[in-house]
Amino acid sequence: MVARRAHNPKVTGSNPVPAIFYYFPMNIDIITLLPNFWINIIKTLPIINKALLKNNLKINIVNLRNYGIKKGNKVYVDDYQYGGGYGMVLKLEPIYNCINTLKKNNNYNNIIYLTPDSTLYNQNIAKKLSKTNHILFLSGYFKGIDQRIRDNLITNEYSIGKYIISNGDLSTLIVIDSIIRLLPGILGNIKSTYSDSFNKYYYDHPLYTRPYKYKNMKVPKILLSGNHNKILKWRNNKILKKIYKYKDTK
Repeated sequence: MVARRAHNPKVTGSNPVPAIFYYFPMNIDIITLLPNFWINIIKTLPIINKALLKNNLKINIVNLRNYGIKKGNKVYVDDYQYGGGYGMVLKLEPIYNCINTLKKNNNYNNIIYLTPDSTLYNQNIAKKLSKTNHILFLSGYFKGIDQRIRDNLITNEYSIGKYIISNGDLSTLIVIDSIIRLLPGILGNIKSTYSDSFNKYYYDHPLYTRPYKYKNMKVPKILLSGNHNKILKWRNNKILKKIYKYKDTK
């Protein structure tokens, strides 16, 4: 890992481009259920391809199914959620084992999960992330991921907007693109990165699926009670707390 000072051309006026230090190459790991999606993106998206060719970037694609629960000839990475409700949830064990296996050989600055019910992603966050050395992204699917992963392993959660898309790889790609374009030598002129311009809450309650207990992490007992009125009240209270925590500001 080598820290290099970004090229800082002569600038006149009261707002010169500040000197910034980046770590080359930037390392990005992506946990996904769609490895072929990323293989094709890396080949075809110019900004990623350019960063790779310049050795400013290394990308490692990790297939979550390699850590799935094997039952017979099938591998499972998702399950029904405790407390009832529509939609499958990514299981705790495959993600837990995957992340901890990766952490044995990597020192991550950030482990990021993109989800609508979190802090709104912005350009200032992109700038901060572009100065780090190693980031791990977890792409979500289905209804979401087991809340215990969010509580215990994820270091940063961001939202690209209060809307729903078909899979988490798309939001992960948006964030990665916003980071890579800030690396020196990727855009024609680094100064252009400093001149970029910049109801209902779509929050969800915490999600849990089997097993009930894993490494001292338990599912809240209320979700196993069978009392749907109490479960609904509990979920609504959790949503209200998120609304207050991540309320939009002008």
